[in-house]
Amino acid sequence: MAESGIKVVATNRAARHDFFIDDVLEAGIVLTGTEVKSLRQGRAVIGDGYIYIDGGEAWAENIHIPEYSQGTWTNHAPRRKRKLLLHGHEIEDLLQRTREKGYTIVPLRLYFLDGRAKLEIGVARGKKQHDKRQALREKQDKREAERAFGTQRGINR
Repeated sequence: MAESGIKVVATNRAARHDFFIDDVLEAGIVLTGTEVKSLRQGRAVIGDGYIYIDGGEAWAENIHIPEYSQGTWTNHAPRRKRKLLLHGHEIEDLLQRTREKGYTIVPLRLYFLDGRAKLEIGVARGKKQHDKRQALREKQDKREAERAFGTQRGINR
């Protein structure tokens, strides 16, 4: 019986802090056998990764998938560039969006969907330092308000 549902392997939490995410896409990713086995063990780092378009194809670079522990000479290079599987119109749209000033493509999440490896990518615009501070301040205010509201009703967490 095939797997069902989503199993998240890695998330890029810093991306939502450093960027305004305007659009999100799901892309397949071309992997070797040992990469898939390593991912199934839940091992990957996508925080340093980036996506670029070259020759009409989308590529993910600097995503770290460690070597599979039981792999032999068939093991993969941990930070090799990996091809993303997207439709032609999606690649063309990404290319147009990234030509605009300040836009880039960042990996957001690496996961298995019904047994197939997927990479969630986002078209993003960089945040300025004051935007980051404002977002942290809003998050902290919201947390404090929830805590105060919870203690009013006698609920302590």
